[in-house]
Parts: sequence; structure tokens; C-alpha cells
Amino acid sequence: MLDVDAVQLSFRGVRALGGISLELREGEVLGIIGPNGSGKSTLFNVITGIYQPDAGAVRFRGASITGLDPRAVVKRGIARTYQNKRLFPSLTVLENVMVPALRRESGGLLGDMLGLPSARDGWRAARAHATECLEFVGLGTMAEVGAGSLAYGQQNRLELARALALEPALLLLDEPAAGLTPDERMDMRSLIERIHARGVSVALVEHDMRVVMGLCSRIVVLDHGEVIAAGLPADIARDPAVIAAYLGAQADD
Repeated sequence: MLDVDAVQLSFRGVRALGGISLELREGEVLGIIGPNGSGKSTLFNVITGIYQPDAGAVRFRGASITGLDPRAVVKRGIARTYQNKRLFPSLTVLENVMVPALRRESGGLLGDMLGLPSARDGWRAARAHATECLEFVGLGTMAEVGAGSLAYGQQNRLELARALALEPALLLLDEPAAGLTPDERMDMRSLIERIHARGVSVALVEHDMRVVMGLCSRIVVLDHGEVIAAGLPADIARDPAVIAAYLGAQADD
């Protein structure tokens, strides 16, 4: 489904990605782990068109998406969440989800400005779709609450609802359990399982290894912008290079 082929990226001569190659298969949950600064979020930024690679290619369902801008990548069927929330705190929870939902349903800028029937129909459809997304993530009763007043765990769910409003075939999750309590992390894991059950493929960047091991069918490990291991969760857990670079450091923490 997703093929990252020898992707390289540097910032002012500092290498961020050193020729990363990986694949994500249709219908799977792929874990991408590694210590801070290993290139995980940078890789997501390349896949989604925020950064353009210096070399290499990214293909989605066989077609190149290398060099496409983020809007074009979304149109192909890829959505993502961010470590740093991209919410509109002055808008309500529902309005936050209607922003991406309207992108899908809008009758066009002119139609929206003139209030044409197609635009009104699109607005109603977007509101219904956004409401469904909020119900799915457990925020249905918070629709009219200001997004800026949400607790941190609720903000994570809202970020997910916004991504789901785009109806992606592939969802990139950047540390969705970060900052959550143990109970909230298990709830987030269950929510991701439900998203996957709806037919959405998932690439998951996450530091909580219980979440990763419980969700992912395969895991890729990055360190200093390179892939140092890839395989089944059980194999990754006992890989000496992974233990030295990442899992051992977690144990020390």
C-alpha cells in the first residue's frame, strides 16, 4: 500500500533521514519506533508532503506521491495526526471536525459564498459526517464545547476525529498515546483497533511499547535516520540492536 524507497533528507547539512526504505501492506497496523530524534516524525512529514526528500521516492498504491503537496496527498487517501495538536481552540469541538469534513463536502468557494443549494447540502452533509466522527471517538456529548477547554486526552480524540473526517484509506498516527494516563492509553489502543476494524490501514509512531506490541502486526525501528530492524513484534523485542538503541533505554527510564 505504501512504499518508502531510499528516502534521504538533510537540514543544513545535518542528516535527518539516511536512505530509509520500508513498506506498509494493505490492511495492517505498522509500528514505527525509535528514540527521540531518530527521524520518525520527519518520515511522516515526507510521506505527507510537508517536506520534500533530497533523494528517494514515496509510492502509495503503486503511484508516486513524491513531491506532492499535503492537499494532494490527502486527496489520494492519506491523513495524519500530529504530536503538537493542530486544533482551533476558539472553535467548538464540532466546528473543528467540520473544517476537514467541509473540505470533503463543499460545493465550491463560489457556491459557499452565494449560499447555493449544493453548498447548503454540503454543509448539512459535513455536519452529519463530523457528528458521526465525534460519536465514534467518544466526544459526541462535547460537540458544542470549546476545543480549547478540552482535557489533554480529549484533545487527542478530537485530533483523531479530524483525521477520520477526511475518510482516509491510510492513517498516520504520531504518538497518539503521549501524555495520557495508563487507562487513557488502553482506551486509545481500543479506539485505534476500532478504526482498523473499519478497514483503515495504520502507521503508528508511539513510545508506549505496550500499545505498540498490542496493536502492530509488524514493527520498523529507526535510529539516527536509518532502519536498524524490521519484523514481527516478538522478534523486535529480542533484537540486540533494538535493545541497545531503544528498548534498553526505555527500561532504564
